[in-house]
Amino acid sequence: MEWLSPSYLPIVVFWMHCSLCLAVTVTTNRHKVEVHEFADAELSCQFHTEREQNPRIEWKKKGHDVSFVYYDGHFKGPFEGRATIQGATVTLRRVTQNDAGEYRCEISAPLDSVSLAETNITLRVLVPPHTPLCEIPSSAVTGSVVQLHCRDHQSIPPATYSWYKDNQQLTRNANATYLIDKHNGMLEFKAVSKDDSGQYRCLASNGVGSPKMCDGNHMSIEDVNVVAVVAAVVVCLLLVVFACGAVLLHRNGFFSRESFWISECHDTSHISSQNLHRTEDTSNVNYVPPPQEPQDFKHTQSFML
Repeated sequence: MEWLSPSYLPIVVFWMHCSLCLAVTVTTNRHKVEVHEFADAELSCQFHTEREQNPRIEWKKKGHDVSFVYYDGHFKGPFEGRATIQGATVTLRRVTQNDAGEYRCEISAPLDSVSLAETNITLRVLVPPHTPLCEIPSSAVTGSVVQLHCRDHQSIPPATYSWYKDNQQLTRNANATYLIDKHNGMLEFKAVSKDDSGQYRCLASNGVGSPKMCDGNHMSIEDVNVVAVVAAVVVCLLLVVFACGAVLLHRNGFFSRESFWISECHDTSHISSQNLHRTEDTSNVNYVPPPQEPQDFKHTQSFML
């Protein structure tokens, strides 16, 4: 191992340095790019080669599968006709949420000692708030738990929410009878009172575009109707009593189909028997038997002498 002696060390370092000089290198100005929806996005990619004069440039997008963005001098798929390239830097026109994701710039230089290099860029498309969906009950009973919901599923980054009652923003303080979760958009009353009646609306904002507010709804808080509750209880009790009585009658055979038909058949047979006797009595009035003709003598018993 004489070549590892100190006298050869400068030569080894120089050789390694030259090898690195002959490697293709790829860099980018921004590894994370954020643009608003429908704006243009620039994905920068700079490369340097030592020997290769015509390196191959490729852009790919990572997803469930890796797909080509730019290959063999042409843009592919949905990027065709809406993207341009200068050097190795790509510009996407009017980006949407479908364009968000991770991109990779690859430079292939066969004549360099290290013939392949790459860099990754993440594109994030920002979406302003849309009009949130508000769920506000129109009425509630005093003392009950009431939840109001507000949600915008399309904004990026996710929106935060604030609630308004009669055009006045609700804020959390020590005397407040409600809780507000600005991240999931829920306004919750642990026990509502008549003072909580009013017009409620929700505002969604995420710092990208103008905040959006839902139309809102009026919520009325009413006391419990004691008379109606008592009447409902009485009706329920009567229904239970009637049901129990019907069950007992059924068990005692009152609603038995067999007993019903036996009773009906007995009555019918009794009436038919009476009618038959009446018919016989009527037919025997002034009845004269017909004369009997003499019959031939016939032995009815044998005698032996």
